Amino acid sequence: MKLAKDCIDIGIYTNHLEGMLEFWTQTIGLPYDELLKAGGGVHQHRLQLNGSIFKLNHVRDPLPQSNPSGYRELFIAAKVSKEKALTDPEGNKVTLVPAGTYGVTNIGIRMTVRSLDAARRFFADSLQAQQLTDSSFRWGTTVFLLKEDKDAPLGGGMKGAGYRYITVQVFKVDNEHADALERGALEGTAPVTLGSTARISFITDPDNNWIEISQRKSLTGDLSAD
Repeated sequence: MKLAKDCIDIGIYTNHLEGMLEFWTQTIGLPYDELLKAGGGVHQHRLQLNGSIFKLNHVRDPLPQSNPSGYRELFIAAKVSKEKALTDPEGNKVTLVPAGTYGVTNIGIRMTVRSLDAARRFFADSLQAQQLTDSSFRWGTTVFLLKEDKDAPLGGGMKGAGYRYITVQVFKVDNEHADALERGALEGTAPVTLGSTARISFITDPDNNWIEISQRKSLTGDLSAD
């Protein structure tokens, strides 16, 4: 993929804004960027994250009980002398690490996958990410650490609390979406335009982990499909 921004974003869902917002802005120290009213009772609080955006999606209606996604832990390169493991008020794991730990210079994401072979093919072929080791990839500046669990349930997709999706910024969503499908990705949703802000689509990996492909006007200056 031709990226419009090297840093991959991560999105989380919650019904409980106050405690979550305090943890991520005060305990972790992520600067508040902006509020995006996403519609359907969803307010997206966007926090700066080492070049990425941490999307704290507060949902008005109760979130359903569902399997977790494969996105299980967030690593953040920080000014710490050793790893500092924390959990937010809803049990989501986040670890501050010295820059370079596990290859993380900005952020890293630990993923649970049911088949390491299938995950490797997806990252290498569908996403065209750089393989670092047998179980890790770099996509842009973001490092993905894969851990196989053959007994893990199929990911619950976008519906539910916790880490639920990542976002990659590109120049042309329609082209990148179609090309990713040709390379073996599965379709989540076809490209749509969101007002004057962005044109987006979703693809999924073999474990039903969702990836948003975004053509954001503030980055590309353009929302045309071709």
